[in-house]
This record gives sequence, C-alpha cells and structure tokens, in this order.
Amino acid sequence: MDLYDGGRPGVRRIIRTPLCAGSRLGTISLAAPWRERQTRRTAIRLGFSDCGQLYLIGMLRALRDFWQRISDGMAIQQLWAQLSADARASYRFYAKEVDWGPSEKPSGWRRFWRIVRGLFWAMIMKLSPARRVLLVIALVLLLFPHVHFGSGDREFDSGALQFWAGVALLVLLALELADRVTMKRDLEIAREIQSWLMPSEAPKVPGLDIAFATRPANTVAGDYHDAFFRPNGRLLVVVADVAGKSIPAALLTATLQASLRTLAAIPGSLPELVNQVNRYACEQSLQGRRFTTAFLAELEPATGAMTYVNAGHNWPVLRRASGAVERLEEGGLPLGINAALPYRSGTTTIAPGDLLLIFTDGLVEAEDAAAHEYGEARLLPMVDSIGTAGAAEALKRLMASVDAFVGSTRQHDDITCLLLRMR
Repeated sequence: MDLYDGGRPGVRRIIRTPLCAGSRLGTISLAAPWRERQTRRTAIRLGFSDCGQLYLIGMLRALRDFWQRISDGMAIQQLWAQLSADARASYRFYAKEVDWGPSEKPSGWRRFWRIVRGLFWAMIMKLSPARRVLLVIALVLLLFPHVHFGSGDREFDSGALQFWAGVALLVLLALELADRVTMKRDLEIAREIQSWLMPSEAPKVPGLDIAFATRPANTVAGDYHDAFFRPNGRLLVVVADVAGKSIPAALLTATLQASLRTLAAIPGSLPELVNQVNRYACEQSLQGRRFTTAFLAELEPATGAMTYVNAGHNWPVLRRASGAVERLEEGGLPLGINAALPYRSGTTTIAPGDLLLIFTDGLVEAEDAAAHEYGEARLLPMVDSIGTAGAAEALKRLMASVDAFVGSTRQHDDITCLLLRMR
C-alpha cells in the first residue's frame, strides 16, 4: 500500500508497503495526511499488523470524511451555537400557539405539565392526521418499552417493538424532509423570480454613490428597494416593507413593484404618485390587514434637491458632512390603510459629503441571544463613525456591526438598507 512516510511536516513522501500476506486486494493507494502517519506509529506500538494498520487508517479517514460531510466543516462551538439558536427560534414559534390558560401561573409540576402539553399540541397539530397517528404510536412504544403479558404458552413482550418505534420516527422524519425539500425548491424558484424584480446593482449616477442590500428572514422577503429615473429626469429612490414575511409578503411586494413602476412612468409629482400607489395598495390589502410602510424620494442629482414622502416608515437618517443628523418623517400613514388619505411631502437638499440611510425595521429590531434589540441607540453612533467612506464600504460596516451584535441568533425579520452619498 502507499503511505506517507518520514520527512518534514507538510512534505508528502510516498513509500510502497505490501498488504498482509494472503490478501487478494493486491496494492492499494492510500493518501493519508501527516497525522495519519502518527496513527500508524500508534498502531505499530499496539501490535497491529500491516493489514490492521491499513484498516485502522482507512476507518479513521472514513470517520473524518463522514464528520466533515454532516457537519459541513463547522466547529463544535459553531454547531452548538446554531443548535441553540434554532431551539430558541422553534420555541418562540410554537409558544405563540400555546394556550397558557389563566393569567396566574401555577407552580411546580403543574406549570411544567401545562407547558409540555401546550407545546405537544402546538407541534402535533402541524402534522397531517396520518402523521399524527404515526407519531403517537411511536411515542407510546418508546415511553412504555417494557410491557409484558402472557397467558399459558403465549407471551408478549413489547421490548422488541422499540425497534419499530425508531423505524416509525425515521419514516416520519423522511416524510417531513420530503415536504421541506419540495417547498424549499419552490421557494428557491420564488427567490430567483424576486431577484429579477429587484435591481441587481445600483444605477450609475454622476455625483452620487448608491449601495443597497436585502437579507430575507426566510427564503423570500417582504422588503422592496429600487432606484430608477422617472420621465422628469429625477431619480426615484424607494424602500418599502410589506407587513408579514415570506411568501404572502413577497407576493404583495411583487404587486407593489409592478404598480409603482407602471405609475411612475406617468408624469406627475411625487405626492400624486404616492396617492395613486396608495389607492392601488388599498385594493390589495385585505381591508388594511396587509399594509405597506414605504419611503419614496425624488432626487435631482445635479443640485441635490430632494422631495420625499414617508408612508409610516422608519425615519431615514440624513447625516450631514458637518456631523449633524436629520430625520425625514414628513408623509402619512402606511400604504393600503386609507385610500382617501392625502400624503404630505417634505423637501431637503443633499449636499456633497452628506449620507442618507434608508432602512426597514428589521435592522433596528435585530435581536441578540438575550432578545436585546440592535436599536437606534447603536445605529446612530455607527452611522456617525462611517465618516467619509463610500456607500458600499459604509453598508459593509453597518451590516458587519449588526452581525457582530446578533451573533448566532436566527434572523426574525427581513433587513433592507439603502445608502446614498452625494460626492
């Protein structure tokens, strides 16, 4: 067989070693890393034959490859952090549907039993009736493994049925995974379609530096950002957040994008455009249950003059080159609530060196493991520390700050940021 032998660490030399006598395998090429040579030395000290050494090294390599495959190369600490984050997110998901009963909380075992029972029903009702029955049968066989009864020469021992309980759980897992993979494939297609609707890169505008990014909480997002020119030659910048997440919000985002692009091609002022979009959103909002917060601004690149409407959105941050900070709040209610509501517009001027940050609530509401929010108390100092960095670099620093704060905690809302700097 071929084994690495001798030499300095990191230098790979191969020697020929015959297999054990009587072997029909002939010669095997075994590419072993340096540490496997140490394993071979240990095997020699323990009295393994050449064949035993080969099988030991091969087994260790197979175990290593298996572990790398199932862990995706992640360290134990990373796996534990991911598992903890998933457990917390799952608990919050199921706890929303638990009927906690009276406001006063019982103590001791009664409270523990109520929590277990509530979580059990919240989980099992997510399954189809057939899968519920399969799960209950498997759990009964696991919880009562030593039922034994007999009559005369006939005896029955349920201990052997533990194996079939494991098989039932494995079958149930396979069925759920098949559903998950099918849905994930459909969601991947939906994400690809949604990516076509969003701009892949910022428009190139002389005198302006623009960067944006969206991070969906799930495969598809309910956030929308865009930047394009209207017939009047002004740049229209939009950041919107549809109430909800995932597929329902993504579908409404697509209708918002289509209506906005169509209506923006019609000449008119920004308030007129917002009023038209609002009327369309009211027709699609399920009586106001699916509203949309949005910030829309028209910018004249040559002069920096900007008109904006804030429709119930998080107030954007306008950091002046001098370090002063302004918030853009003029507007009205979110889109899709009141079709007769007129929207007010605000005006400002973006001077060279000024930085405009437009974001959705997923940014400031990002949570760490202790459920503390990132908040504007961290956002504003972060924006102030950006200094004269370009829009892309500023966006990178901002997202890195959020990532450092959140850690391994699972993202619970879509995050969208758009940065614009006047050169």
